[in-house]
Amino acid sequence: MTQMFRTVGRMRTGYDPDQVDTFFEHARRVYDGDRTEPMTGRDVRQTAFDLVRGGYVTSAVDGAMDRLERALVARQRTEYVATHGQQAWMEHLATQARSLYPRLTRPDGERFAPARRGEQGYDPDDVDDLCHRLVDYFDNGQTLASDEVRHATFERRSGRHAYAEASVDAFCDRAVEVLLGVE
Repeated sequence: MTQMFRTVGRMRTGYDPDQVDTFFEHARRVYDGDRTEPMTGRDVRQTAFDLVRGGYVTSAVDGAMDRLERALVARQRTEYVATHGQQAWMEHLATQARSLYPRLTRPDGERFAPARRGEQGYDPDDVDDLCHRLVDYFDNGQTLASDEVRHATFERRSGRHAYAEASVDAFCDRAVEVLLGVE
């Protein structure tokens, strides 16, 4: 199999070439219709590769993953609209957005469960700032790109002074899906 991306130096770390090549070959076959199992934008977003010495340049692979995710969501939207119509697609997105809203309306510092004692989590102020931007997007029509949510970074905290990572990550995944659906 030919390498698909440029590699870093032998002493630096990058994504495992075998894992990346296998994933993208599988994705190509699914996208081209050579495979029957589905692949969604969420599948792409939740894929992780091991870091190894001399691996692929992470920024190049991450960029390709973002493009693949957009292509899969665009295809899903096109197929959904062809089957059910544009109005049904917009209603589908509105339903997804409404599922996010109860969390957005909670008070700052109380949107997500706290991390367990001694467990690392996300800084509530950083997460709450992102939630404010989502409210501005939904309520006030402010611009917000899926990449801003997908690549959001949060300072690390521990214990009760942090939001548990799993619930924040799941919430951000759903927000990205809504934003991608209208881009």
